[in-house]
Amino acid sequence: MRNYKKVIVSKKGEERIRGNHPWVFEGNIKDFSSDIVDGEIVDVLSEKNKYLASGFYNSNSKIRVRIISRNTNDKFDYEFFKRRVSYAINYRLDVIDKDNLNSFRVIYGESDEMPGLTVDKFDDVLVVEVLSLGIEKRKDDIYKALIEVFKEKGFNITGIYERSESPIREKEGLNSCKGWYLESPNNETKRIIVENEIKYVVDFENGQKTGFFLDQKYNRLRVRRLSKDKRVLDCCTHTGSFAMNAYLGGATSISALDVSSKALNDAKENFKLNNMNIDTILSDAFDYLEGVKKNTYDFIILDPPAFTKSRNTVASALKGYQRLNYLAMKALPRGGFLATASCSHFATEKDFMDSIRKASIEADVKLKLVSATGPAPDHPELICVPETKYLKFFIFQVF
Repeated sequence: MRNYKKVIVSKKGEERIRGNHPWVFEGNIKDFSSDIVDGEIVDVLSEKNKYLASGFYNSNSKIRVRIISRNTNDKFDYEFFKRRVSYAINYRLDVIDKDNLNSFRVIYGESDEMPGLTVDKFDDVLVVEVLSLGIEKRKDDIYKALIEVFKEKGFNITGIYERSESPIREKEGLNSCKGWYLESPNNETKRIIVENEIKYVVDFENGQKTGFFLDQKYNRLRVRRLSKDKRVLDCCTHTGSFAMNAYLGGATSISALDVSSKALNDAKENFKLNNMNIDTILSDAFDYLEGVKKNTYDFIILDPPAFTKSRNTVASALKGYQRLNYLAMKALPRGGFLATASCSHFATEKDFMDSIRKASIEADVKLKLVSATGPAPDHPELICVPETKYLKFFIFQVF
């Protein structure tokens, strides 16, 4: 006999759940137990009183229930969350090559049935972002499970650092949270990680998000393989990752561009760490590409920050993507290569590709698609959950 409080959903809500979507929206709820406490686990039932799923309830959020299980036999104790952590880590050990296990995404929210939780591993430290009240209330068990499972797999985790600062927490009724949960012995908030044989300094206290973007690790290798004997421009270089991969790929010259002086200083630190001679340019990518002479570069990489974070600004974001790609295409010679990315979830793959197609017509060039990829597999997309798909990465030859 189950004793969880109940939420009754509409037919539309039932269809979403049966379609494997993990969110129950406020508008899909027909009825609910009056004494539910925000953050507790509830059973979600159909209008015919049939069990559908269990999840975290939160009256503060438009996502009223975040589903964590569809199994009536589950007991939501420590062992349950340890199993979830084990599934996530085992998956990464299967899909990430052993040379890249120094740093990887350990848990990717809904994709790992841990809604509102992001965990990245940087050497011996885990950096965590919590965006849901349900996870926040159970993080002690989850963090304990992370350390325990990693230990069982032969990894020594010495610290856990929280970077739970997103405005999304306010919508969940949570305050911002930043700092050590489990303090590393030396209290140092930087680590040197190794990805694809390249060293990076990760500042997980002050860096963007959790400190480093792990999702492009294999796209960086794709750039490396195409860089031999090329003059390369890496726009929005951030930590210098694409530039350094181009260096190892045998590029004849490399320029790393960013509008942020801090980003360029971080990139320079990484260049020095790896003994790489790479030029830097402090400039807005649009401004620089407008003034660059044609044939200056053979390979241009565009990896800008998200141009839109809401549906309301998608149209203007797509115009921005079109303009940026147009400028790069105009600057490249026949036979040159263009790598272009969008991490805007609300700008779909179809939208992004359409903006590139329009840019090619405007620039009067044709494009051969070399590759069309997304993030590394430690950021898995759930086929039935479009919200888990965000990164689009294309490489073209211009002719």
